[in-house]
Amino acid sequence: MAAAPSPRHAPGGARRSVRRRGALAALLGGLFLGNLDIAVVNTAIPSITRSLDLSGPEPQFVVTAYTLAYAVFLMPGARLGRRFGARSCYTLGVLGFTGFSLACGSAPTAAILIGARALQGAFAALMVTQVLIAIQEAYDGEVRRRALGAYTAVLGASSVLGQAAGGLIISADIGGAGWRPVFWINVPVGVAIAVAVRRCMDPEPPGEAASIDPVGIALLALTMVALLLPLSLAESTSLPLWALALLVLSVAGVVALWVHERAREGRAEAVLISPSLLRRREVSMALCSQGLARSAYFGMLFVVAIHVQEGRGGSAVQAGLIPVAWVATFTLVGPLLNRLGGVVRQRAAPAGGLIMAVGFVGAAAADGTSTSFIPLVVVAFAIGGVGYGSAFGGTMAHLTEHAGAGRAADVSGLFNTVLQVGGSVGVALFGTLYLVTAADSVDRAFTLTSLALAAASACASAAMVSATRIGRTRPPTPSLPPTTTSEERTTA
Repeated sequence: MAAAPSPRHAPGGARRSVRRRGALAALLGGLFLGNLDIAVVNTAIPSITRSLDLSGPEPQFVVTAYTLAYAVFLMPGARLGRRFGARSCYTLGVLGFTGFSLACGSAPTAAILIGARALQGAFAALMVTQVLIAIQEAYDGEVRRRALGAYTAVLGASSVLGQAAGGLIISADIGGAGWRPVFWINVPVGVAIAVAVRRCMDPEPPGEAASIDPVGIALLALTMVALLLPLSLAESTSLPLWALALLVLSVAGVVALWVHERAREGRAEAVLISPSLLRRREVSMALCSQGLARSAYFGMLFVVAIHVQEGRGGSAVQAGLIPVAWVATFTLVGPLLNRLGGVVRQRAAPAGGLIMAVGFVGAAAADGTSTSFIPLVVVAFAIGGVGYGSAFGGTMAHLTEHAGAGRAADVSGLFNTVLQVGGSVGVALFGTLYLVTAADSVDRAFTLTSLALAAASACASAAMVSATRIGRTRPPTPSLPPTTTSEERTTA
């Protein structure tokens, strides 16, 4: 059992409650920091470029170094949490993230900054993956549902608030340090989280003693880099030859990883990704649904930022504030959803995709107006946020229920990896669609892209309908160790 407040250290009910809330706050604080730093640097890039005299692809590498390392280490981080305990790995992740945040803010050259960003992203992945593991293993029933609601709210708010926070810090020019406090601000927060972890979360015994899968980690790392690097660095609407070659290599990497992991699981050896779990359609379709929804969400953030400023001549402040309506309703829906009955939660994810689609259709219709465009888009995005909050929270509840507590590491790693890949693919696909069609008409480009986002959201709903139908006919999986073979599961 991971990171649960221990009754022997909290003899009174009130003290146990305080420790439980403190543990959850510490976990969600790390989740917020890790996702905040994906976006917070975007607004600091112009200042960093001037200060360190960046050139060529260096500004992009400042952003991409973090996101690539973050994506690559999500699954290994989850497996390490299973082996050594969520509390220990979470603490190491927080301390590493905090230390390299200090290094980023103090970097004298571009090379040091990019290297520190990569290590910061790796420790962020180790930190973030433990949060869902700890929640799933340490909390039960209504307490777990409330914790998952808070998880949903924090994850949704961090991406948009990151860009807003970066802009405010840069504008304040604290102590004349320019962009550096964007990273330094993580240090006191990280130290506070580490102290809270030590006080509120008890150490747990190590988990499975099986060895880590180094070949699987290497294959996953190569596959993620081959997939995400061209999507992150492509500067034009047509991919260069090297990017196409890497994308083909990523497909080969997926096949090789699947064959390797299936062979290890058949021999009852430790696996990085469990093929038997992914073969269960109530799990794989739920992950597919969330990947589609995430791609639509991140695609929307990218397209709105471009369209409002370059297509409609709006300000950066307007472009940054419009998605706040989405995040506000998303943040409210997560906790509310987990207070409702099981039937409502079960239907929330499929319904959420359709509500997202309605919001995007509304945004497409709003682009036909002139003076009322921004107010109408804000309303449309508020509707979309309700849908995404329902889809996200419903999918989380579905996965944690049907995967079983023994699969917490698998679910955490897969879920966070799907979010990261879905977001990157969404920016690349929907951003390219907008840029290609904007050459003829920016209004037509926004309308077509919004309708494409609506179609992706509807597909997310359809995938979740499939997952929930199967989930209703198949009982939740008992807590089995991740290395159990298919034959042993059948016997169990």
